[in-house]
Amino acid sequence: MSKIRITKQFDFETGHALYGYDGKCKNVHGHSYKLSVTVIGSPISDKNNVKYGMVIDFKDLKHIVSSEIVDKFDHATVFNKNTPHIELANELQNRGHNVILVDYQPTSEMMIIDFAEKIKAKLPSNISLHSLKLQETGTSFAEWFASEN
Repeated sequence: MSKIRITKQFDFETGHALYGYDGKCKNVHGHSYKLSVTVIGSPISDKNNVKYGMVIDFKDLKHIVSSEIVDKFDHATVFNKNTPHIELANELQNRGHNVILVDYQPTSEMMIIDFAEKIKAKLPSNISLHSLKLQETGTSFAEWFASEN
């Protein structure tokens, strides 16, 4: 059976600050991220299956990515847990803000690696994560490909 790639796109707003960076991005700021998730697999060939002809139901892919990424990162502020911004992070959390502390620099490059691991862990065994594209601005993005990792 043929292998087919399926892609679903997601949008979310996230703030971050880059600890130790030598430019403006050391300050807390945000982006309107666009995440494209591409999986690969064979369409279901069982004519009695309600998902006959699908590699994966877009609804199921949406559920995985939303629960693992979008619902957590949308309107959150992401900080490296070792940042001097930790006092700010704690104050924001104490005031009811959604703050995510990660063990990496929250660049698009590192976020996409984190996202790939989270999505791969939730995909059905017959579906593989093919690639991710995380667009930070209209002209800047990071890409992750399974074939290169």
